[in-house]
Amino acid sequence: MNKTLLILKQEYLKRVKKKSFIILTLLVPFLMAGMFALIIFLSLNNDKEERTIAVYDESTLFLGEFGNEGYTKYQFVPKEEFQELKGNLKGSEFYALLYIPENIYSANTAQLISEKQVPIELSEQIERKLSQFIENDKRRKVVAESGIPDLEEQLSHTKTRIQLNTLKISDSGEATKSSSVVAFIASYAMGFIIYFFVFMYGAMVMRSVMEEKKSRIIEVIISSVKPSQLMAGKIIGTALVGLTQVAIWIVLGVVSLLVVQNFFTPESAQQIGQSLMETQSQMNPAMAQAADQNKIMEVMEMIGNLNIPLILFCFVFYFLAGYLLYSSLLGAVGAAVDSDEDSQQMVLPVTFPLILSIMLLFPIARNPEGPVAFWASIIPFTSPVAMLARVPYGIPTWELLLSMFLLIITTIGAIAAAAKIYRIGLLMYGKKVNIKELIKWLRYKN
Repeated sequence: MNKTLLILKQEYLKRVKKKSFIILTLLVPFLMAGMFALIIFLSLNNDKEERTIAVYDESTLFLGEFGNEGYTKYQFVPKEEFQELKGNLKGSEFYALLYIPENIYSANTAQLISEKQVPIELSEQIERKLSQFIENDKRRKVVAESGIPDLEEQLSHTKTRIQLNTLKISDSGEATKSSSVVAFIASYAMGFIIYFFVFMYGAMVMRSVMEEKKSRIIEVIISSVKPSQLMAGKIIGTALVGLTQVAIWIVLGVVSLLVVQNFFTPESAQQIGQSLMETQSQMNPAMAQAADQNKIMEVMEMIGNLNIPLILFCFVFYFLAGYLLYSSLLGAVGAAVDSDEDSQQMVLPVTFPLILSIMLLFPIARNPEGPVAFWASIIPFTSPVAMLARVPYGIPTWELLLSMFLLIITTIGAIAAAAKIYRIGLLMYGKKVNIKELIKWLRYKN
């Protein structure tokens, strides 16, 4: 045990004392905050390219109906000019050509011709304009045929936008504000963080083993230390590095949250909300309508209503269990191979369930109670990511306990199998190893 502690201490201090560890630990929260701020900024100022769209309306129904929107301008052209532009669009002033066929009412299709891949926002903008015009025109015809006076005005007052406020009832019967959007963001973020940490620190263990094996220093080390002690020291030491980093980020996050809560008092939130509404009313009327001066306080309240203690407990558990599972397997891969090329072939089968779990994050977040979410959170090789993605939505206790139990059993079995491969593979230098060979090693008796 003393030798394991020495290796653990050496692995931990070697990584924690690196300047890169300190810099990344301090910079990552700011980088993440900056990334989200950049995404928000780009979403508000995402498209300022001036474009002119030539429109040929064969149906003559839309003439003069296409108004300019933002930086996009529409110019109606006759058929002859349209045919000429189709053959020489690149040399013209137009970004694209919009063709509205004569039978658009029955066909429900139009064509947008461009030499570039049209941005999705532009295509959605044109589809919205065409659809709204046809919808309004059909409604006018219905109104005219009905013979009811002022029906158009009456129908215009029927348009209603409903805001859905969701409440979550706890076991005690208390109703608290909740938000599917907040839960979705928390679900996706927690699952991705677990995937990132498990993959990153598991790869550290594999790299460390491979470097020692290639340098042949491992032959000196195992002369005084058992392979199982060496493996345990490396895995636990690297796990503590990860927990140290996570603990620092949690402290920084809590401090930032307290600062934000103290800064965004109801009065300041009201002032910020009013300024945002004024700014957005100048930039985008549609966004100004959606802006709400109390939104910040509501979001903070919804975040506070999440089961934070359970989320933190599950995060630590699934991080440790998932890390132990995959770092043991990756450590065995590092001991079995001699080169980076060989490791790439062995790593994919080992980490494929982990990669699959990150691909399932979106379906899980959209339907956390569905069969995909259930089985992904129960199967041990995907549960570290999948179950943590379900926790913000609230799950039955028996599912959480079953997932934890199966993950613990599988992790113990994986550690035992990896320890056997690790012990044999450390001294197998220069020998090409495949799956068949690894199975043979697992069958060896101690």
